Amino acid sequence: MYRYSDLKTVHLEITEACNAACPMCARNINGGEDNPHLKDNELSLDDCKTIFKPEFISQLDRMYMCGNFGDPVAAKDTLEVFAYFREHNPKMNLTMYTNGSAKKPEWWANLARVLGKNAYVVFSIDGLEDTNHLYRQNTVWSKIVENAQAFIDAGGRARWDYIVFAHNEHQVETAEELSRVMGFEKFQFKKSARFFSNTSGVTKEVHQAANRKGATTLLQAPTNPKYRNGVLDKLSDVLGKQETVKYIPSKQIEATAIQTPQRFNLDPAKKSKMELSLDSSNITCKVSEEKSVYVSAEGIIQPCCWTAGQMYVWYHSSEGTQIWDAINQVGKDSINAKINTLENIVDGLYFQKIIPDSWNKPSCAEGKLSVCAKTCGKYDAFAEQFK
Repeated sequence: MYRYSDLKTVHLEITEACNAACPMCARNINGGEDNPHLKDNELSLDDCKTIFKPEFISQLDRMYMCGNFGDPVAAKDTLEVFAYFREHNPKMNLTMYTNGSAKKPEWWANLARVLGKNAYVVFSIDGLEDTNHLYRQNTVWSKIVENAQAFIDAGGRARWDYIVFAHNEHQVETAEELSRVMGFEKFQFKKSARFFSNTSGVTKEVHQAANRKGATTLLQAPTNPKYRNGVLDKLSDVLGKQETVKYIPSKQIEATAIQTPQRFNLDPAKKSKMELSLDSSNITCKVSEEKSVYVSAEGIIQPCCWTAGQMYVWYHSSEGTQIWDAINQVGKDSINAKINTLENIVDGLYFQKIIPDSWNKPSCAEGKLSVCAKTCGKYDAFAEQFK
C-alpha cells in the first residue's frame, strides 16, 4: 500500500445523516427503515483539525466529501471544514457530492465562495420534477433547482450526475438540455452498478423499494442498451440473473440479517459461481494507485469507501462481514483517527500488511477480501457507470 507521506487524496464522509431515503443506499433498508447499525455519526470542525494537520493538507491534490451513508449538506460544519482545507492548501481541488435538496440558497452561494474555482459540486439528480423523487425519496425538486442555481450564479462550478432507470430513461436528453440552460459545466448519465443481488450473487432487472410509510414499489433497470451497465450484463451471462422478486417486509429482512453472518466455502463443490469468480480475481487496488484514503464520519480510516461500507451492511449482523476479520486483528480503536493519528494508522499494520496480504490469499474462504475482489478485480462495474 501507499505510505502516509504518499497520500494525495482524502475521501471524507463528514456525516452519516441524510434528508433522502434512496432505495439502493446502504443507510436504509431499500428506502424504508434506517440501517440498524448506524449511529448518525458526524465529524465536527474540531475533529477534522485533529485528524488533518495543516502540513498534511498541504501535500494533498484533492479532498472530496461523499461516502456511503450521508449527504455532506446535512453536516453542521461542512462549510467550515471546506474553508479549513482551502486555508491550508489554496491550490487543491475540493469536491462535494449531494442530492441538493437541503439548506437555503444563501448557504449554497456561500459554499461557492468558500470552494473557489478549483472545485466543483456534483448534484445527483436522477430525473425531472415528475421522476427524480422516485429514487431520491424525500427530496424536493423545486429546492434542488433553486439551490443548484444559487450555487452556479455565485460562481460555483457544478456537474449534474443522472442515474438512469427505466422510469427516467426517456428524460435524459431533456435533463441534459436543462443542465446547459442552468449553467452546469457537465452532464453525466450513470449506468447503475447496483442492479446486483449481494445476497444471492446474481444480477437483477428490478430492485425492491419502499418508503418510510411502508409503501412498496420496484425500481427497474433501463431497457435502452446505451444506459445499461455492460459489466452487469457480462456478469449476468456468467453468474445468472434473478428472475423474480418477492416483497419482504423490512422488519423481516432486518431480523433475518441480524442472524446471518457472511460465510464462504472451503469445499469447491459448495462454492457458488460468484464465489468462484471472486476467488479467481486478480486484485489491482484502485486507491493504492490513486494514493487515496477514506475517512468515515465515525473517524475510522479505511483504504476506500468500499471496504468501509462492509463494516455496517444492513443485511448482515453488525460484525458479520469479512472486513471485521481484518479489523479485529488490530482492534477498531487502532484505526480510529479520533484516538490514533492518521499517520500511525496508514503506516501501521492494518494498511501495510493485513489489507494487502489478503489480496494474495487463494480464496475468500481463506481470507481474500471479497469486496476487493469484486471492486478491483476482473469486473469493474463501478468504472463502467461513467462510460
